[in-house]
Amino acid sequence: MHTVNIHEAKTQLSRLVERAAKGEPFVIAKAGKPMVKVVPIDHPTAGEVRRVGFLNGQISVPDDFDRMGGDEIEKLFGNEA
Repeated sequence: MHTVNIHEAKTQLSRLVERAAKGEPFVIAKAGKPMVKVVPIDHPTAGEVRRVGFLNGQISVPDDFDRMGGDEIEKLFGNEA
């Protein structure tokens, strides 16, 4: 990850923010000591984990999902087992 000192960040803030918004986070340091990390707003916050199941309860899958279209498939391919 790219690290810049405070002076450089002040003089090139617009360019640095544009890069961060495109997914290139950076760290601002003071006297070589990292102080803050700049990331895009839609980036997960510290400790947040994006995981499978984030739409739980918002969508549903029909009970017959694995049998949907079975008649049409049978017509197309016959009984080739």
